[in-house]
Amino acid sequence: MFKDLPETPAARRAGASRSRALLAAVALASCGLFSSAALAGSYDDALSAARMGDTRQLVGLLERGIDPDTVDEQGNSLLILAAREGQVDTVAALLRHRAKRDYRNLAGDSALMLAVLKGHDEVVRALLDAGATVNHDGWAPLHYAAFEGREAALEMLIAAGADVNALAPNKATALMLAARNGHVGVVRGLLAMPQIDLNALNDVGLSADAFALRSKNTDIADLIAAERKRRGLRPPAMKLTIE
Repeated sequence: MFKDLPETPAARRAGASRSRALLAAVALASCGLFSSAALAGSYDDALSAARMGDTRQLVGLLERGIDPDTVDEQGNSLLILAAREGQVDTVAALLRHRAKRDYRNLAGDSALMLAVLKGHDEVVRALLDAGATVNHDGWAPLHYAAFEGREAALEMLIAAGADVNALAPNKATALMLAARNGHVGVVRGLLAMPQIDLNALNDVGLSADAFALRSKNTDIADLIAAERKRRGLRPPAMKLTIE
C-alpha cells in the first residue's frame, strides 16, 4: 500500500500526558492571588478569552497573575488558542506578556504552525515579527503552508529563513505536498527558489512530480519536469515501496 498522506502529529502524540493543563491553577495557587474557589473559573475564563479574542478580559487576568503559558487539556497554550482562531490582537497581547512563542501542544503544533494551517496571515506575520521559530525537526510551518496552499504564508516563511527542502517525518518536502494537493501557485513559488531540490524522494520513493501525477495534477507535473530540464537535471531513479 502506498503511503500518500502524511501521518498527522496528533496521531503520533495522542497518548502524551495532559497533566500540563493544571499548570495555571498551580501557579495561581502558589502565588496566593486567588481563592481556591476562583481558580477553576479564572482558568476557564483565560482559555475562553484566548479562543474568543476577548483581549481585554485576558489582559486583566494576566495582570492579576494568571500564567501567560496556561494550557488546556490538549496542551494548547493561550497563544496557540488565540493563533489558531486568528485573534491577532490577543496574540499581540500575549506576546507582550512574554508568552512562549514556540511552545508546542500534544500534537506537536506551535502557534505559528496552526496560524499557517488556518490561513491567518496577520497572525503569522505577528508571530514571525516576534521571532517565532520557522525551522525545526518534524512537521514545520512551511509543510503546512504547502499542504494547504497558503501562498502568502509561504512567502513570509521563506523570507524569515524557512528551509524550503526541509523533510517531514515521511520525508515529504513542501514541493511534494503542494504538488500532491494541486496548489499550483505554491509550486511556482517553490520552483522559483534556486535551492529547491527537484529530485528529492519521500519514504516510499516518490518525487514531487510523481506525487502530482498520482493525484492527476498533470499541469504541476509538467511544470516540475520543465524546470528540471531547464536546470539540466536527470529525473530521479524512483524506488517504490509496496506493502
